Amino acid sequence: MILSKNSHVLFYGDSITDCGRNRDDINSLGGGYAFLIAGRLQSAYPGWNLKFTNKGIGGNRVFDLEERLEKDVLALKPDVVSILIGINDTWRRYDSNVVSQIDEFQASYDRILTRITTELTSRVILLEPFLLPVPEDRKKWREDLDPRITAVRELAWKYKVPYVALDGIFATAATMAPADYWLPDGVHPSLAGHGLISSAWIRAIKN
Repeated sequence: MILSKNSHVLFYGDSITDCGRNRDDINSLGGGYAFLIAGRLQSAYPGWNLKFTNKGIGGNRVFDLEERLEKDVLALKPDVVSILIGINDTWRRYDSNVVSQIDEFQASYDRILTRITTELTSRVILLEPFLLPVPEDRKKWREDLDPRITAVRELAWKYKVPYVALDGIFATAATMAPADYWLPDGVHPSLAGHGLISSAWIRAIKN
């Protein structure tokens, strides 16, 4: 268990993390997995005074996270930083012809983790980006996303941090219900999809 009394957990990422949060309200967690995790943990540990902050921003790539790291993470000094990023680095290749080279993606992510682990005493948990083939054109995206998943896994091994293998979790879930039940557009989770993420996240921090 990487949480303790008075722990401050910060969720960092793109629209999957953002999930409609009110960016003018530091206490707003949006309506996704961050909100579900906070509710489950605050109900399970009512005397722990746990604090949760959502710093997801829709459309972000890893380079955006690196650019805003000082203001949105380091300045807040959280005890736990949860990071989910990567799908937009893939998506922009196919909708805007903006290519994020894998080595540059990994190097930027590495710099983020280096700063967090050297400038703070925070624990880190990494969530891998994920994708299901809804609609069919998403299948082509695997050629770009799969190397990013490998890069994130390598960083988890390097920094020896908890890792949530979400791509495999969603692939398994899609054998129990249609892919669009979990990810209606192949990327953004439904409520059930966010439930999967929250359950996997909590299992990871307890193990």
